[in-house]
Amino acid sequence: MSWDTLCESVCPIARSLSIVGDRWTLLIMREISLGVRRFDDIQAQTEMSSFLLSTRLKALEKEGVLERRLYCERPKRFEYFATGKGKELDAVLLALRSWGMRWGGFDPLDDPAVKLISKRTGEEITAEWSPAPQDMPFTFNAVESTLSEKFIAEREARNSQFRADKRSAKTANPVKE
Repeated sequence: MSWDTLCESVCPIARSLSIVGDRWTLLIMREISLGVRRFDDIQAQTEMSSFLLSTRLKALEKEGVLERRLYCERPKRFEYFATGKGKELDAVLLALRSWGMRWGGFDPLDDPAVKLISKRTGEEITAEWSPAPQDMPFTFNAVESTLSEKFIAEREARNSQFRADKRSAKTANPVKE
């Protein structure tokens, strides 16, 4: 069965997976939820090729999960934002985070990559946490997020490597004027 066929399935899980069923899409949504908006910054953190990232962003925009907003006219540059439809994936990301915290082989004494605190209650959102009825539907707008030192270092290293690779590619293939 092809993904195009899944889009027409009567099964809501199959239809959902035809839109967001790969790791790249969920990593893009993770970055959007962390406030990362620009193509290069998303690419640096997901380590996707520009073609793959561009393809996924266009598909998410077409499906109404993301919207892009112009922030630079020349050259045209866009920032990406979750729509209401996209924000509803926050609960999916939260569930994956909780599952990963329990089953991902992490030391339970280590800080989570992203510490989440409920704005409403001040409660830390652990792997065992589940939203109260008044916190539904869950979105990351309802929490304060703090990145751990390890996750900050990991992200900075990824960003530095991405920028170095871009500079290296530019010097290897200079643009002729």
